[in-house]
Amino acid sequence: MDDDAETPTADRGPSDDAASTSAAPSDTDPQSDIDDQTAPGVEERADESDPSDDDAPPEDVQKYARFKKVDGAQYDRVNDFLRDRTYITAREWAIARLCADFRTETGVEMTKIGENLPELVPFMTDTYTPQAVNQARSSFEDKIRKSGATFLYGAMSGFFTAEELDEMMYEVTEIAKFLLEVEGVDLSVEEEMEAEERISSVMREVREASADLRTEELTEDADDDSA
Repeated sequence: MDDDAETPTADRGPSDDAASTSAAPSDTDPQSDIDDQTAPGVEERADESDPSDDDAPPEDVQKYARFKKVDGAQYDRVNDFLRDRTYITAREWAIARLCADFRTETGVEMTKIGENLPELVPFMTDTYTPQAVNQARSSFEDKIRKSGATFLYGAMSGFFTAEELDEMMYEVTEIAKFLLEVEGVDLSVEEEMEAEERISSVMREVREASADLRTEELTEDADDDSA
């Protein structure tokens, strides 16, 4: 069981263990991978009585416009998509985004996020405690840090050619851009090209620096052997 599979909340959300970790990534359009077979949507709440003014969610919650592109998607479907392509789960993704958007000068509004989670994110169906929100955010940050270290080591180690790294960067950039689009970020062609160029430029510098470092180490080893 993954350490992030537990959801310590009074109203337990969908378990991340439901995600399939063995399915191969789809070659189809990413949006269709999430949209397919989602007709039932999230749990129906239409039969609930209209909330009174006192029960209505805060105004900023009512106007929150993220994740509208997966308005009919079920949690497990979104989770499967992420687990096939990233290390994060749907729960961690959604809550990390909310923590960034609901950050104030004094901190993150975790109580507001947890209490209004089903209103904020279409594929989340239960409320969360502030502790559960904090746990999901912490898990997200930890996975991003470890994933970054893993990728950077692979890029610096010499295991991949420059062409292989370019191809890898293209693939992961496409997935990252799609996730941003699902969140509601509209990227123009110019912005996409600029972002890709910045990333490619940084990776070229990483490859060059790591190649110089390895060459320097080999030269020092050769000098030591000849001494």
